Amino acid sequence: MRRLDRWLVLLGLLVATGCIGFLSTRHTWTADWSRGARASLAPESVAVLDTLHGPVEVVGYLSPTGPLREQIAAVIERYTREKKDLTLSFVDPDLDPAASRQLGIAGDGALLVRYQGREQRVESPINERNLSNALERLARGGERVVAFVTGDGERQPDGRANADLGTFMTQVERRGIRAVPLNFSQTRGVPDHTDLVVLASPTSSLPADSVAALVDYVHGGGNLLWLTEPGNEDLGTGPLADVLGVRVLPGVLVDGQGSTLNVNDPRMVVLGDYPFHAITRGFRESTLFPQVSGLAQVSDHDWAVVPFLRSGERSWTAFGGIDNARPSTIAFHPEAGELKGPLDFGFALNRLSPSPDRNEQRAVVIGDGDFLSNTYIGNGGNRALGERVLDWLLGDDVLVDLPTRGAPDRVISLSQDGLNAISFGFLIALPVTLLGLGVGIAWRRRRR
Repeated sequence: MRRLDRWLVLLGLLVATGCIGFLSTRHTWTADWSRGARASLAPESVAVLDTLHGPVEVVGYLSPTGPLREQIAAVIERYTREKKDLTLSFVDPDLDPAASRQLGIAGDGALLVRYQGREQRVESPINERNLSNALERLARGGERVVAFVTGDGERQPDGRANADLGTFMTQVERRGIRAVPLNFSQTRGVPDHTDLVVLASPTSSLPADSVAALVDYVHGGGNLLWLTEPGNEDLGTGPLADVLGVRVLPGVLVDGQGSTLNVNDPRMVVLGDYPFHAITRGFRESTLFPQVSGLAQVSDHDWAVVPFLRSGERSWTAFGGIDNARPSTIAFHPEAGELKGPLDFGFALNRLSPSPDRNEQRAVVIGDGDFLSNTYIGNGGNRALGERVLDWLLGDDVLVDLPTRGAPDRVISLSQDGLNAISFGFLIALPVTLLGLGVGIAWRRRRR
């Protein structure tokens, strides 16, 4: 009878173990015992997920080689714990490079987050902060209206010519940004509910009425992106430059550093380092700027002006022409008024908004528009930098402010006396004690 009882107990244990194993494949339970719940999402990220009513799809365009997929899966697992209909899948961009280029995927790959027909791109570093910011942009919904000034030879947002911005705008339209034309010969001013106005490299002089409308728009608190080019300082945009407190320097910016990067045209400015600003925070990709115009800041202005694009020390403003068909003999001529670098060619401006409907007014002036053109948008991080500029101008640069959640016991702070005591204990006291114990044990054994 006792033997039967033992077999029944063993059978019961086996059945219970099998049931527990089966249930573990259907249900999961996770407990985060780390200090500050560092292995879980911050409450701010959980609040963002609560605003997303419906499935969220995360697609990682990443190579299967390397540890990136596992690292990203670990980050996404924190989100799936809170939102069960958030899914993650991976695509190898090398299997369909044409589709990857069409989506703007380059370098180390990226994540595309899709929700209700809209999408956001998350690039390196892929962490909770960047991913939660992308989800917050998707949760806001609605279209952001970006008006492009037309009628004076500007780059067209839907154009397919080499100088137009069609490729870039097609990619950002997936993020809920809608580009509309703005011709001041057909309207007296900037329409209401316009989130941003873009003046993209006009090639002919702007009528006085058009410049006055832009000045009134800025005076009223509107956000502006102005892409200028070498030689554009004489296109009637002086009043706009005055209200922004910037000046376009004469000449074209040349940089001798490009020769070390196999860039033969000295007018091609290649950047890998950027002054610190919200636009360039954590940005490590190289960017290419053809035919750049230097910028200068006017003092005693109410704008806070921060440069975020700056040429190298081997750059200067050249006044003479460059013939690419012949060996370059370009040189710096200070006697002609040429300015030595480093020189700024990208300004981010902000101030308290004159409009009661907004807290802050923002503007960006860049001395080159070619870097976003159809010809150069695929070079390095040009597209990513353009998206960062739009995000900052539209107020979407930082949406979720995550607190720092570090472990308090990662660093041990000791005084000099404490270090001396530890050193004495481990180097002298402990060996002497062990040696004394050994001698004592040996002495007692001999006495026996």
